Amino acid sequence: MESERYAIDPVLSRFTVRAFAAGMLSALGHNPTIAIRDFSGHAEFVPTTMEEGKLHLQVNAGSLEITDQINDKDRREMERTMNQEVLETNRFPEIVFDTSKVSANRAGEGYYFVNMIGNLSLHGVTNNQPVAAQVTVNGDLLNARGEFTVKQTAYGIKPVSVAGGTLKLKDELKFSFDIVARKQSNHT
Repeated sequence: MESERYAIDPVLSRFTVRAFAAGMLSALGHNPTIAIRDFSGHAEFVPTTMEEGKLHLQVNAGSLEITDQINDKDRREMERTMNQEVLETNRFPEIVFDTSKVSANRAGEGYYFVNMIGNLSLHGVTNNQPVAAQVTVNGDLLNARGEFTVKQTAYGIKPVSVAGGTLKLKDELKFSFDIVARKQSNHT
């Protein structure tokens, strides 16, 4: 059977990052949730088996926004720090993930548990990144949900620290996704 291609629909999809406070004053800090607003990509696989699966995802690093209920001044300062000091979006404008290995177990009609290993390029560094997802294929729509973690230091990023180090963010970030993709015709 021939593989099919699905393009990510960023309007219907959700992709977030959660950071966690650490340090002596972490009880006073908060764990920011960051929405990834501008991303695109596609998945390709044999629909009945998920064989020969591939995923390409591209993120505009400057599109990340704090979604928590905080005042505008704090939001602007946190986003400025994230873009200029943490991600350095002027130097590293894109974050890219490309699978190198995909395995899937069928859990029901059109429902799969998928494990991917891919190359995640972030902040000028590329590392292997495992990602697990529950994937549903229903007609022309694909839905993939899952979570994965990334250590900032593995990508040359120093976790943010304020107040002389008494309040800082943990190294580990938790990514969550609920991706919707639409089947593309064979002519595109």
